[in-house]
Amino acid sequence: MAKVIPGLVYHPCYSALSLPERHRYPITKYQALYQALLSSGLYPEAFSVPEPVAAAELTNIHDNGYIDSICNGTITAQAMRRIGFPWSQALVDRSLVSVAGTRLAAELALSHGIGLHLSGGYHHARRSEGAGFCVFNDLAFTAQSMLARGLTKILIFDLDVHQGDGTAGIFAAEPAIITASVHCEKNFPARKISSDWDIGLAKQCSDAEYLEAVSQSLESLLNWHQPELVLYDAGVDIHQQDELGLLDISTDALYQRDLLVLSACRSRDIPVAAVIGGGYQRDVAALTQLHLQLFKAAFAVAGLALRPEIET
Repeated sequence: MAKVIPGLVYHPCYSALSLPERHRYPITKYQALYQALLSSGLYPEAFSVPEPVAAAELTNIHDNGYIDSICNGTITAQAMRRIGFPWSQALVDRSLVSVAGTRLAAELALSHGIGLHLSGGYHHARRSEGAGFCVFNDLAFTAQSMLARGLTKILIFDLDVHQGDGTAGIFAAEPAIITASVHCEKNFPARKISSDWDIGLAKQCSDAEYLEAVSQSLESLLNWHQPELVLYDAGVDIHQQDELGLLDISTDALYQRDLLVLSACRSRDIPVAAVIGGGYQRDVAALTQLHLQLFKAAFAVAGLALRPEIET
């Protein structure tokens, strides 16, 4: 197995969105994570900056009418309430860049072994609507884009605390893309859409139970399907301090989970592209430390290390 150096993807627009006061979405976490990685010894030149996708490209997963309503600002107020953000041109621009960023992370994974996107994981967006802070489904877009480039089997391994219903629905009839979700069962969305593989965990699930479910799921999926690429949603809203999570997973188990996923893929020489996914805390500094676990794990797999002062 060749040594890998993770490819990194970031754009300043990820935290540039202006939200109403006390909005529960922690929009500043993206910039905070980027700054923490710079403080760890990385240079700005280590990060690739994505260009926005053209709206027309999104027709590979979304309906034309939905795309137009978002991009033109004609979407109804009710539909925007389901998404959870007020409409703005900045939201449109950010969404188009975030989709491009996950695709770029996948391209870097194919060349580097691991690609890491400091955004992404918008897995509630369906073909004709958005939901749960998700406008366009970057995971689905990237998977479909990689099929168009010649890959024949892709695994979307979703470990956000919320089930990846949008992704599951989009690919319900696509055997080349395997959707898998390990999530809290009694959490959003109330109505799940069946993935190819679903594990719904009970509230307050322990570290040991959680890691066993992740390990057994991943081993089974990799052995059965032998994907050419894994898209990994590394949501940290499983954490015991998350405001929307309902699980009881520690920071150490979060790191062990990310290390487990990345190591399993790399031991099989399967490229893996990871997005940071969900994480909801008012304390953005604490939240940033949780998202950093993915990057610590990726650099550990590469035989490298981040500076200890950012570690927990």
